[in-house]
Amino acid sequence: MMKLIEAQDGQEYIIKKIETDDEELDAFLFSLGCYSGESITVVRHIKGGCIVAIKDGRYNIDNQLAEAIIV
Repeated sequence: MMKLIEAQDGQEYIIKKIETDDEELDAFLFSLGCYSGESITVVRHIKGGCIVAIKDGRYNIDNQLAEAIIV
C-alpha cells in the first residue's frame, strides 16, 4: 500500500482506505466518489497536488488530500 501522492502518472489504482480524522475531508472525498474499493487514476502530478480521474470526473486535489488516500 502507498499514498496517492507516491503514485505514478497514468496508472490506475484501487483505493484501499482513506486515512483522515477530519470528518469534513472524509465527506468531501466521498462526495467525489473517492472511497474504498473505487478505482482512481493519477492523470498527472502538478505543483502542490495532482489531477486525478475518479469515475467520469477529473479533479485537482492538493497534497493534503493525496496524502490521505491510500492505494
